Amino acid sequence: MKTIISSMLMILGFYISSHAQTVDRKWNLGLMVGTSEYAGDLGNGFIDFNTKALDNNRIVGLSLNRFMSTTFDFSLMGVFGDWGYYKTAEPFKGEMILGSAFIKFKFDNGYIIKEESRLSPYLLFGAGFTRLRGDKINGGLDYPIMAGAGLNLRISEVMGLNYQATYGYLSSDGRDYRVGGTLYDAFLLHSIGLNFSLGHKADADEDGISDKNDKCPNTPVTVKVDNLGCPVDGDGDGIADHEDMCPNAPGLVATKGCPDADKDDVADKDDQCPNEPGLATLKGCPDTDNDGIIDSKDKCPNIKGVLAMEGCPDKDGDGIEDEKDKCPDVSGVALFQGCPDSDSDGIQDMNDMCPNLKGLPATNGCPDTDNDGVHDGIDKCPTLAGIATNAGCPEIKKETRQLFQKALQGIQFETGKAVIKPVSFPILNAVYNVMNENPTYKLLIGGHTDNVGSDEVNLTLSQNRADAVAKYLITKGISPLRVSATGYGESRPANTNANAAGRARNRRVELEVEFIEVVK
Repeated sequence: MKTIISSMLMILGFYISSHAQTVDRKWNLGLMVGTSEYAGDLGNGFIDFNTKALDNNRIVGLSLNRFMSTTFDFSLMGVFGDWGYYKTAEPFKGEMILGSAFIKFKFDNGYIIKEESRLSPYLLFGAGFTRLRGDKINGGLDYPIMAGAGLNLRISEVMGLNYQATYGYLSSDGRDYRVGGTLYDAFLLHSIGLNFSLGHKADADEDGISDKNDKCPNTPVTVKVDNLGCPVDGDGDGIADHEDMCPNAPGLVATKGCPDADKDDVADKDDQCPNEPGLATLKGCPDTDNDGIIDSKDKCPNIKGVLAMEGCPDKDGDGIEDEKDKCPDVSGVALFQGCPDSDSDGIQDMNDMCPNLKGLPATNGCPDTDNDGVHDGIDKCPTLAGIATNAGCPEIKKETRQLFQKALQGIQFETGKAVIKPVSFPILNAVYNVMNENPTYKLLIGGHTDNVGSDEVNLTLSQNRADAVAKYLITKGISPLRVSATGYGESRPANTNANAAGRARNRRVELEVEFIEVVK
């Protein structure tokens, strides 16, 4: 009776089975029946479909599969049944409990075999655990490495036919009481069964077309679609009605489905020059010279110009049309027919010696702050009226120049010291009077020595002597701001240091005048 029931279940399995799970139905539940076979030190019973083996080594099981991609699934399998071997003087039989996990490689992945194929072969790779026990089995827990192969035959979208062979290599030897043999024990399962794909068709955009068959799976919910799941295109211009600004008149993509007679990418309904190719920025009208002025309003349609010149060019942007501009490449003024006057002093740049400084005609366009006829660029006293022969500074009186010449040797010091001799006081008092009478003078005092002694000593001595002269004048009332003292040591000889007379001339105090700027 058991044999008959088993045979009926096996035959039933050939007629009712599901296809493998898909992107539409990602879960698959399977029921299976079959037989187990032994291989090991006692012999090899694989593919041994004798009546005794089929009758004694029956198994039942469950499987659960999860769709991962068109190529791979993840599979769990649980099996309960018998395991034994009968071609030996000491046959054995026992109970098998098996749990396993697999990665399934599918050949109907669209690359090897078409996804729509009715036949779907596959391979399995994984591992599991099994517990074998019974009176004639050396019971225990094993962790077999497993592999397998199978074939699905699709009957309908959710039903199909399945056969699977699963090989397991146990992690220990001796379940058949032959410990220490040359082979570890192994098993092979043959099964057929019922598999049921679970879930509903995926339809992400809810347009009534399953994702698997939807050629446009992301269509917005409110958009009307055809039998392929793509938006309807009523005028057949390749632009879906919901994106077509003119759904009843064939148009172009560039004009969002609207007609464009002159093919300038401006829809006829928006084109002010519909029969002439033009620019979108000019509402479809042409601008041959690309100056932003449509040809119909451009006085120079073939030469790039400006709006202020009604489309004619003004390269320097000075508001004077190039044809009338004597300096068309340089921005200018109308007074000089387009030539520049950068400082706006009424003197054209080409005639202006100081084109960036506002000046006077008398000084060829250069400024002359003190109006002395010497322009500021060469005037050493630009705020004091002077004379050209003195670089624009006031003329120094002859008496003053003679006084400063006399001071060269007339200001004397004690030997090797910075103490002024009284004989020098009359000259210094005269210098004080000159400074007092000329408030624009600034006195530059320079101290000098001969080359007797070291450079360092001479430099210090010369500075101290120049400071002594400055202190004398300041003490008498001259502002410190109008006196500057500098020691030069022996670095600026006025005569030779080879004889006493020359060295005497080198020991001196030089006085020069610099003019203080007048601030108005």
